Amino acid sequence: MEIREELFRPILTTIGRKTGKEHSVMLRAVNYNEKIYFSRHRPDGDWFKNAIANPQVKIKYNDKVFSGTAKQITDEELGRKISYLKYPGEERAKEKRVTIEVTLNEN
Repeated sequence: MEIREELFRPILTTIGRKTGKEHSVMLRAVNYNEKIYFSRHRPDGDWFKNAIANPQVKIKYNDKVFSGTAKQITDEELGRKISYLKYPGEERAKEKRVTIEVTLNEN
């Protein structure tokens, strides 16, 4: 994987579940165990709903575009680990979040 940072801010591109058009948003992401994780408080964000409806996503970082497959994780322990990596030393690391795991495609 060409993404080396543990914590970084890429652009996540999903396919709109209603429009079928690309939807891009810059988010804080965690690189852990060769997977990329995105999380939020509730499952109401467009990017989150889009990734569940159509798991084919793109991640743009350092002028490179990576494609991958997203899935929601249900392992609460892994979710907590991602929160602590995403918000090191911050109180909000303790908050319960919903998390998407992206497995990048081999290029």
